[in-house]
Amino acid sequence: MFNRIVSFLPSATEIIYMLGSQDLLFGVTHQCICPAEAKSKPQIVSSVFDSESMASFQIEEKIQELSRLQNDLFIINFDLLKEIQPDLIISQALCDVCSPHNKELNKTMKFLDNKPQTLVLDPHTVEEIIESIMIIAKALGKEEDGLRIRDSLYRRIEKISNATKFKKPKVVCLEWIDPLYICGHWVPQMVGIAGAINGISKVGERSSKIDFSQITQFDPDIIILLPCGFDLHKVFQEYGSLQKNNQWQSLRAVQNGMVFAVDALSYFSRPGPSIITGIEILAKIINPESFPQLMVPSNSYNRMKKEPN
Repeated sequence: MFNRIVSFLPSATEIIYMLGSQDLLFGVTHQCICPAEAKSKPQIVSSVFDSESMASFQIEEKIQELSRLQNDLFIINFDLLKEIQPDLIISQALCDVCSPHNKELNKTMKFLDNKPQTLVLDPHTVEEIIESIMIIAKALGKEEDGLRIRDSLYRRIEKISNATKFKKPKVVCLEWIDPLYICGHWVPQMVGIAGAINGISKVGERSSKIDFSQITQFDPDIIILLPCGFDLHKVFQEYGSLQKNNQWQSLRAVQNGMVFAVDALSYFSRPGPSIITGIEILAKIINPESFPQLMVPSNSYNRMKKEPN
């Protein structure tokens, strides 16, 4: 049984709270903001730059610069870690930009005299995200609670998928705005569950940079903006750069006013239970007539205003 857990992964922090095991959590990252109570936990990890004050193209340039120089993206408080003496560290192998990755975990293990056990999660699909809940639950001796959460999430998915068998609009989900990246991993599957045809990317594949012509060729009915780690306000701030693009203005979805922004930070970017809420948000966007009674969080999505001709 583990008594002192450090989470390098925001979605793992969310899962630990859902399991009622937050008293075992002694350290988190600067990105562990869900639930809000997690922000009161000791912060082990912080970013080397302030992305909140930067536009998407500036963030991209900074990440590329740090990568080119082989510099760290994250700062680890090793002194605090040594004081905590964790017996379990939960990390991820999915993306070396979003959260501490193998590089940071290896440094941590070399630094600590005691060698805690490690749990490295690597989900790429909705099923694998839900399975990660069970992995953590078993590690914490909370398998019964994990099963209850798992079954509840699958019931919510089934409710959506059973009501979205007819209308199949074409959807493009953009994970980054400048430059353009298409959403990968679990997002294409979320779109499919919500009742649409996902464009350009495939389930389980990494997000990737795309050319504008790929969007034009697919000709989506709906475009959804969910830049990784951005909340709704930040997406609105970024939208101006797209509106100035004549190619963007020529897209059918844009002309029809079918561009939506979502709170990616809370419901799409992180592979945890909130992804199921993300599916429900997509269902409200894609097939609103099928889900008049479905409640989703306020300020979780919004239709972008169509520019006047």
